[in-house]
Amino acid sequence: MASMRVCDSMLPGLAQSFQASTGQAAYAISAFAVAYGLMQLAYGYLGDRHSKYRIAMLATFACTVGTVGSALAPSLEALIAMRGLAGATAGGVIPLSLAWIGDSVRYEQRQATLARFLSGNLLGLIGGQVIGGVFADTVGWRWAFVLLAVVFAVVGFLLLRELRGGTVPMRAPRSSQAGLLAGARAVLALPWTRVVLVTVFLEGMFGFAALVFIPAYLHSEFGVRLAGAGAILGVFGLGGLAYTLVARRLIARLGESGLAASGGAVVSIAFLLLLNGPAWNWAIPASLLAGLGMYMLHNTLQANATQMAPQTRGIAVALFATALFLGQSLGVACGAAVIDNVGAKWIFAAAVLGLFTIGMLFARALRRRAMAGNSDNGA
Repeated sequence: MASMRVCDSMLPGLAQSFQASTGQAAYAISAFAVAYGLMQLAYGYLGDRHSKYRIAMLATFACTVGTVGSALAPSLEALIAMRGLAGATAGGVIPLSLAWIGDSVRYEQRQATLARFLSGNLLGLIGGQVIGGVFADTVGWRWAFVLLAVVFAVVGFLLLRELRGGTVPMRAPRSSQAGLLAGARAVLALPWTRVVLVTVFLEGMFGFAALVFIPAYLHSEFGVRLAGAGAILGVFGLGGLAYTLVARRLIARLGESGLAASGGAVVSIAFLLLLNGPAWNWAIPASLLAGLGMYMLHNTLQANATQMAPQTRGIAVALFATALFLGQSLGVACGAAVIDNVGAKWIFAAAVLGLFTIGMLFARALRRRAMAGNSDNGA
């Protein structure tokens, strides 16, 4: 997650270093997201057929290559290519880790384990945004990639040591022997799967993509230094952490449809604050609310993704991740053109309308699905 988000707050620094526009520099983010999304199906299939832990370990080592290449990139084109390689390898870490937890941790302990895992993801998100801004403002953006490369290498060796020490539980449920394409076609044939995938694609396009441009907006509009802009966006992760603390109570109180609708509304309010805030400090509560609202909506989508095709769960979750990151990459590409021509405020305005609509429509789809299920049970 730190690697995924490290470029967000250094975009103006990258643009200055390579004498490019902010929109052109943003393709480094889009390249990571596209490669990450496109590789999900392959990793999901390999994880089902082989050892999820071992493949995640190898992917961690492989992340070092693209990250070192990013640090040494002599041109923006080379940086974009190396970020694509980093995204392609990073795509095997988080999803396979989640799948391995599902295989290896008893159900009664799994919820607590997944909560800690999500906390690590969010701390990585915060850390990446802060590291990118701090390094770009001080010793240079290249050293942020050097630090991440060292972390990838160290963690890879720690994982390898655990594997060789025989302390890693390797049991896994018997996986489907269906081919990759056949499994994907079977998942996509389910109507509810298509609803979930389209919704998460739009969430990535309007929501997660818009976050990328917050540091550049604060830097250009209010003169906030890159380190400060990255720290402000890092508050988004704190909003997500706040959700993990109250998730159980919110789900019990609102239900799935209420959580989706409320999440879309809260994140829309967050972008409204950012859009109309007269000073940079308005971005702090806006980022906090954005994190809370996005994870209210995203957690609902994620929960449905794990159950939308139980017989081919690995491929189904891989398709979910693919849709999310392809949506984000398209959103960043569109946002790059918008920010260069008419400014970031139009990106945030689209996020306000798009996320509110997404939340409401998915909430309605959930209610209809629940009513259909009740009707079937009654029949």
